[in-house]
Amino acid sequence: MMTNANIVAMFGLGTTELIIILVIVVMLFGLGKLPKVAKELGSGVRGFQKALNGEEEEEPAEEDKKKLEEDD
Repeated sequence: MMTNANIVAMFGLGTTELIIILVIVVMLFGLGKLPKVAKELGSGVRGFQKALNGEEEEEPAEEDKKKLEEDD
């Protein structure tokens, strides 16, 4: 099992480098947009993993239709 320390060491990034990267990200996107950017990034990674595993996604439009029908 890989720990966080192993993953960081694998990329050769130390604490100082991670702090610098974090500061640059905050400067680029600002604190207000950071949660939105993180959510979109996570959603993209999740979709990429599903595509690699061959899982099919249900269309969001169909899910919205089902929710609307349930609310009526």
